[in-house]
Amino acid sequence: MGSDGVRKPRFLCLHGFRTSGEILKTQLHKRPQSVLDNLDLVFVDAPFSCLGKSDVEGIFDPPYYEWFQFNKEFTEYTNFDECLQYIEECMIKYGPIDGLLGFSQGSILSAALPGLQEKGVALTKVPKVKFLIIVGGAKFRSPSVMDKAYSSSISCPSLHFIGETDFLNKYGAELLESCVEPVVIHHPKGHTIPRLDDKSLKTMMDFIERIKKDVSK
Repeated sequence: MGSDGVRKPRFLCLHGFRTSGEILKTQLHKRPQSVLDNLDLVFVDAPFSCLGKSDVEGIFDPPYYEWFQFNKEFTEYTNFDECLQYIEECMIKYGPIDGLLGFSQGSILSAALPGLQEKGVALTKVPKVKFLIIVGGAKFRSPSVMDKAYSSSISCPSLHFIGETDFLNKYGAELLESCVEPVVIHHPKGHTIPRLDDKSLKTMMDFIERIKKDVSK
């Protein structure tokens, strides 16, 4: 419970490719305490050990993990079904989970899961995903996943961070087109979890206050 007696929204946090839950936790601690105090964040490691060099090697200590593997065009995925099953198991273990918070590979997964859940191909044993926080996001590009994940609009409240110099910038913008009334924070950085200035902090706190009301219903 928060200090106001309202249950904090609980988010399962999905880290980036070849990083870890502990690394994402460290990255998110750039956030002001007012944000962290109002969210219940659950950090987990992806199910597969890193199969190649991590981009954060020398910055963050190993071990590193990946959610699934993919080809160069990001159109074919290996261990994808196992990944979805693992996320569901985490949601059962740490539930009730209200929302998903993802960065990079974790954000691509997070944004696709409400649609996959709605179509009955993922997260069938857990309550509906109510909220999304997407940092450095994009869509899947495999037609078989796209047809299920984005055939209906993503209607749950969603907050998106898009960096001006992020290599996924235009793909993050494409994702917005599939969301109903997304809240967007633009920042000048690249593919990273940005610090919040006064304006973006207010936007994020307004979003949190909004979803806290939904949790308390």
